[in-house]
Amino acid sequence: MHAIRQYEFGPPGTLRYEETPDPRPGEGQVGIAVRACGVHLVDTMLRRGSYEGPFARPELPMTPGREVAGVVDELGAGVEEDWLGRRVVVHLGMASGGYAERAVAGVADLHALPDELDHDAAVAMVGTGRMTVGILDIARPAPEDVVLVTAAAGGIGTMLVQAARGLGATVVGLAGGAAKVARVRGAGAEIAADYTTPDWADRVRDALGGRGITLVLDGVGGQAGQAAFDLLAPGGRLVVFGWSGGEPIRFTSADLLGRSLSASVALGPGLLRRPGGLRALQERALAEAAAGRLTPAVQTFALRDAAAAHAALETRATAGKVVLVP
Repeated sequence: MHAIRQYEFGPPGTLRYEETPDPRPGEGQVGIAVRACGVHLVDTMLRRGSYEGPFARPELPMTPGREVAGVVDELGAGVEEDWLGRRVVVHLGMASGGYAERAVAGVADLHALPDELDHDAAVAMVGTGRMTVGILDIARPAPEDVVLVTAAAGGIGTMLVQAARGLGATVVGLAGGAAKVARVRGAGAEIAADYTTPDWADRVRDALGGRGITLVLDGVGGQAGQAAFDLLAPGGRLVVFGWSGGEPIRFTSADLLGRSLSASVALGPGLLRRPGGLRALQERALAEAAAGRLTPAVQTFALRDAAAAHAALETRATAGKVVLVP
């Protein structure tokens, strides 16, 4: 089979498209003919060797990739025959061999795909979708909210816009550049602003006509996230789920007390401790997509172009969930 291999930490060019031996399923495992594999911002941190989190840095050489969807075509010992030929999606864990034409996973970790979901959408929902559902659980947007979503053209941001609009909330979406702003409007945001322009916050205030932002969902941080935080009206809520802009929003308890704000983090233990854990979030995310309530935006690259996909993701040149197709 072909797979992406990495022998040293560094820039996107360290990802190599090579022929490798097929992985074989062991007891309780299945072999999967991969039809789509997900790419996440964390993958770029793992590639650089700059990941700092609850899990150990992966050992080299490795095949990156945490999420795959495909067809079960080989069974390990002890696996029931009815899994053979089924379309499945699975989250493999950190840097666990997803960027490949074939993958191996434990049968207990599999989700059988409903007919309504294609492989690209399933891969988006099992990782990015579960995060979206977890964020919504913590944020609890309501019809009366005015919700500001940063990076609203991204994989998570697009679905947060959809979910908030589905509840009847007023949605403000931020994105970088005219093309992404148009995508945000297409996802349902009443107000869409280009955060690369210096006066975007003033334009949002004018567009709201005196209404205040009551909920900020921020995965960007940096200057854009900070300006979004400053727009929060007294009594508003902030939910942080990342800082792709380089650093998280900076605020103090005095900032919260002075404006009666609340702040929550939808990362790590904040998600892991949800009832049912990550698997329950995955199941709910897949069900939301199958029912048409959440529709993931997907941008695909060929598997051999994984380095280009990483480069595009790191420079914010992508829209939606990035997916590799073998």
